[in-house]
Formats: sequence, C-alpha cells, structure tokens
Amino acid sequence: MAVVDRAARRHRWDTKFAPYAYVAPYFLLFGVFGLFPLLYTVWVSLQHRNLVDSAEAYFIWFSNYHQLLFADPYFWNAMGNTLSLWLLTTVPQILFALGIAQLLNRKVRTRTLFRMGVILPNVTSVAAVTIIFAQLFGRDFGLINWVLELFGAGHIDWQAGTATSHIAIATMVVWRWTGYHALIFLASMQAIPSSMYEAATLDGANGWQQFWRVTVPLLRPQIIFTTIIATTGNMRLLAEPLLFNPGTAAATGGSDRQFQTAALYLYEQGFANYDFGYSSAIAVVLAIATIIVAGLGYLVTKRIQTD
Repeated sequence: MAVVDRAARRHRWDTKFAPYAYVAPYFLLFGVFGLFPLLYTVWVSLQHRNLVDSAEAYFIWFSNYHQLLFADPYFWNAMGNTLSLWLLTTVPQILFALGIAQLLNRKVRTRTLFRMGVILPNVTSVAAVTIIFAQLFGRDFGLINWVLELFGAGHIDWQAGTATSHIAIATMVVWRWTGYHALIFLASMQAIPSSMYEAATLDGANGWQQFWRVTVPLLRPQIIFTTIIATTGNMRLLAEPLLFNPGTAAATGGSDRQFQTAALYLYEQGFANYDFGYSSAIAVVLAIATIIVAGLGYLVTKRIQTD
C-alpha cells in the first residue's frame, strides 16, 4: 500500500512540477544573459560613468534622460534617420519577399537551388556586404555611378546627402534580409490548401487576382511577424552605417550626421566618447522606442487584417 502511495505521489509531483522543470533552463539562461544585462543597463543609465574609469562613477539619476530627450539634437537627428531607414527598408522588404516567394512557389526546374540561393545574402557577413556595397556606391569609381553615367545622370556623392545615403544603406539592408522573409512567406504559401485556388479559378480569378485576394490575406499573420522583425532589426541598425563611412569619423554617420542611426549614436557615445552612462540611457530609450514602434506596426497590420 505504501509503495502504491509513493508511486501516486511521484506521479502527482511529476504532473505538477515537470512542466516547470522543462522550461526552467530557458528562464535561467534568459535571466543570466537577457534580464540581468537589461537591468544592469538601466542601473548604469542613472550614473555618470566613464567606460575606462568606472571606479569614479556616481549617481546622477535621471539627468542622462533629461539631457537626451530635451537637450540633445543629435539624438533626435539619429532617431529621424532611423525612422527614415525603417520606412525605406521595411516596405520594400515585404513587397520583394512576397514576389520572390510567389515565384519560388511555382513548379520550376532547380527551384530547390533558387530557394537555397535567396538565403545566401542573409548568411553572408554583414561587414563583407557593407564593404562591397560601399564600393558599388563609391563617388568616383563606383559601379552605380558608372551605370548612371551611361544614361547621362552623372556622378552622385552617395555619402554626402541625406536622401542618397539613406537609399544606399536601405539597399544593403533590403538585399540582405529579403530572402529571409521570402522563405517565411514561401513556407506559409505551401500550407495554403490548393482547393482555395481551385475555387478562385472557378470564380474566374486570374493569377494576379488569386495572389492578392487569396494568398496575401492568408499570409497576414506572417506579414505581421516579418514587419515586427524588420522593425526591431532597423531600430538597432549599426554595422551598415558604421562601415559605409569608414575612417576616424565613422561613428558620426557622415560629416553632417546625415545617416547616423540611433544605434550608431549609442556606439559613438559609449565607445568613442566613453560616456557609458549616457550610452546606457540611449539603449534604454531605444528599447522602449522599439517596443512602441513594433506595437504600432502590429496594431496597424492587425487593423488591416480585421478590415
């Protein structure tokens, strides 16, 4: 009888506590590598702390945030550049990814090879991609300007202007991440029942109408997901603008800060000016802004889905 009671008790404990034991490693790792760095960043943001002399740190509480939000035009310039690049990259990524996924979903020869090829830009080193594109958009010997000259457009100093530099950087981001989103859309397209397309064909819908009336509405959850992923990625855009203007002033994002993103401004304050407290405040504000922008994007796409 005692053996039966112990077995029943172990079974109850297993049923009650086993799920928590299974998920505990994730929360443990998240606490060590996610939650603790976040809380430590908030703690440092309340201090005046030099990166190379942390022993002299002292609390100034919310002075970093006050300076950042109300007396720092460079920060708002960086946030404006980040928003501009977000608009220039997110919309083309989604549209190009939908088109590529639709093409890859067709029964064509060597389609497996093409499906593997679209992910190659994403697994390529971001440093290598940026250096190559910086050469392509070079002012004097860049391939882009050479092609423009053939059509009589003349030379463009891509780094000098705000619009031109944003277009160049957005091109890098779109080229690198479109294939990743295309594979997500492709996997979802293959899960759509063929009977829905057959019914649309019987109703007289052509291929273009089927794509916009059947495929795209059924992919709205995936579009919401990719929009949020693209938003969070662009809010921490660093390597592309940093390597687009290599040199001693790389962290400023151009001579007039015309393509300095918020993440690049954080890098400048933390690792060029060694102001660790101020850069931590930028990190906290940027994290909050990322949550807000991602939330707004979710609400907008959700509203479109409801309509």
